[in-house]
This record gives sequence, structure tokens and C-alpha cells, in this order.
Amino acid sequence: MLRKIIKIDTEKCNGCGLCAKACHESAIAMVNGKAKLIRDDYCDGLGDCLPVCPTDAITFEEREALAYDEIAVKENMSKKAQLKAQPEITIESELRQWPVQIKLVHPTANFFNNCDLLIAADCTAYAYANFHNQFMKDKVTLIGCPKLDMVNYAEKLTEIFKHNHINSVTVTRMIVPCCGGIEFAVKQAIEASGKNIACEIVTIDTNGGII
Repeated sequence: MLRKIIKIDTEKCNGCGLCAKACHESAIAMVNGKAKLIRDDYCDGLGDCLPVCPTDAITFEEREALAYDEIAVKENMSKKAQLKAQPEITIESELRQWPVQIKLVHPTANFFNNCDLLIAADCTAYAYANFHNQFMKDKVTLIGCPKLDMVNYAEKLTEIFKHNHINSVTVTRMIVPCCGGIEFAVKQAIEASGKNIACEIVTIDTNGGII
């Protein structure tokens, strides 16, 4: 049918999103940083979005468009209300101490004594979705990047192993070659400390899976 409906000039649109918020029917959405009329049948043609646009990117035009569907709009708004009403799932952090950077921790910090230690290449926490629950839980966590940190991890870790009773060490590293540096530093430090500490190496691929 031929009817009056909004038109959005993407060249003028600055991506502020005010029109999408003003549209009570959810006919407008932000797509790739620009406002877009996503459903003709959601637009009632009243133009609540026009006065909030700071760049005058929205005007009316008369063209062939689907008729305004009030029932479809109400169903859509009902679905959105149900989603908002759902309780948020809160996931507790498993971090037990601060700081976490290898280069910042003191070798004789109290949290090291009689602990299970996780030494993680920092990319692993981003690659593996369940990192807190599977690796950090009940462990003291240290992180670092052997490629970017200009420090000798082996020296710092040797001091930590020498001055504390470490029950076990878990190393999480990425499959990429540069992560081999953190694995090598841990093994070298355990040997230099003169202690027999159980060490597990876990390698994570770039798709977030454990190898």
C-alpha cells in the first residue's frame, strides 16, 4: 500500500541511537553504527523519532510499504519485556589475590605459601570461556606474556618456588609458538629451585579448545 513512512539518510546519521530509543515500536535499530528502518510494518508513521535526531537525518516519504501491524508490534514488545524480566546470571570471580602479573607480585607474599599455583599466559583467559571455574578455582593465579613483558620470568618464579611451599603448578598456554616461553620459564624455575613440584601444562588452541 502507498503510505507515509520515515526515511533515514545514512549520510547524515551520526549513529547516536536516539531515534531507536524514541521509537516505541522498535521499527528502528542500529546496524553497523547507523540507524536503519528494519520493519516497515512496525513503523506507525507518527514520527516520534524525528524531533530527537540531532542531524535531521530522518524525514517522511510516501512510498509503497507494508501496512502498520499493531498486533505484530505488541507481540514483539511482549517478547522484549519477557527477556528483560529474566534474572541476570551472576558468575562469581575465582580470583583470590592481587596483583596477578608475574612481574608485579612479591616472591614472599603470604598468599603463595601452601597454595596450588596457576601460571597463565594472559591470552588463555580470553580464549577459554570457562577459565575461572576450570583453572582459577582454588588456585593463586599469576599471568604474563613472554612476548610482551620485558622481564625474566624464570628468575621471579624461581624465587617464588624457593621461598614458599607450592603444592602444584598448572600452566595454561596458547598453542602459538611465543607461548612456549612461559612453559619453558616455569620448568626452568622449578629445576632451579631444587624442589620437586608437580607441574601440569595445558595448551589451548585459538578457537578456545583444550588440546
